[in-house]
Amino acid sequence: MKLEPELRLQILEKIGIYANRFSIPEPKVLLTTKEVLEMPKEMTEGRRTSAYKYYGVSYLQHNMIFINVRKIPDEKNLENTIVHELIHMRFPYLAHGKRFNKLVRQGIRGKTFAPYRKRK
Repeated sequence: MKLEPELRLQILEKIGIYANRFSIPEPKVLLTTKEVLEMPKEMTEGRRTSAYKYYGVSYLQHNMIFINVRKIPDEKNLENTIVHELIHMRFPYLAHGKRFNKLVRQGIRGKTFAPYRKRK
């Protein structure tokens, strides 16, 4: 997809809505590989020069996500990627798998999640 100013606004709005539903602070959003490379190295460490390969990347320690709009083919995949990256933020202990994918599907369908709390 081409990153028009209107699309940028739509993405930021969706992220705000989903972040609210998932009870997480709204992350800083990067939408181009140029924006990723302009960030301090310590913030994007590990997924800096390889970010272009993915639809999205979560930088958990810095409450930041990268949505690779140019690589995403359509609106459905864009929505999926946004929810996917925000689920990483809400459930930092979960790796990709059945449970993770189930949470992504629930998030897309409108489920809200209580704030994350570490177990005692």
